Amino acid sequence: MKKRPIDFRLLFGLVIAHFLLFFSFQDKTIFWYIFSASLLLLITYAMFQEEVDDEASFFTYLSFGAMSGLFLYIILWLGYHAIGILHLPFINSISRLYRWFAPSVFWQYLALVLVAAPGEELFWRGFIQKRLLTYYGPLKSILIASVLYASVYIYSGSFIFVLASFISGIIWGCIYFWKKSMPMVIVSHLVFDIMIFIILPLK
Repeated sequence: MKKRPIDFRLLFGLVIAHFLLFFSFQDKTIFWYIFSASLLLLITYAMFQEEVDDEASFFTYLSFGAMSGLFLYIILWLGYHAIGILHLPFINSISRLYRWFAPSVFWQYLALVLVAAPGEELFWRGFIQKRLLTYYGPLKSILIASVLYASVYIYSGSFIFVLASFISGIIWGCIYFWKKSMPMVIVSHLVFDIMIFIILPLK
């Protein structure tokens, strides 16, 4: 059996991501300052490692991206209401997450749209998942990348946040592998964030 070489660029990127997200969640009062800066650093690192894929037309990535973002929101909306119907304790966790980490002032909403959504996709799908594809098959790469994406949110202290990140990571990972379009997954992520934080928050 051929031994795979250690991908130090991948490992270093993961270490940086965990380090930055750990500090982002330490102080709720300055979360958006640290989180935004952290994602800008991750964008910079990712852009130096991999080229950005864009194999879909403008209309395709805009329409399919918007539809997939709405689809993901509906999945989480249904899950949220199922938690409420079943009277599971996670409902309080979701309310607490909104209270602590949801954007509340104009510049934070700008950071959500211009930094957070593009940054997460460029790093986790455009860099992490893309590099994993050089070592593993599509399914395994998407699953591993989704687990790694969810793992940095353990610092939020919320199991439901980690689970939602894992589910969304799988959906965005599948879209990225299928369409090879970074703009498409960014649009999907943007639509999802706008729905869940601005238009129809789960609270």
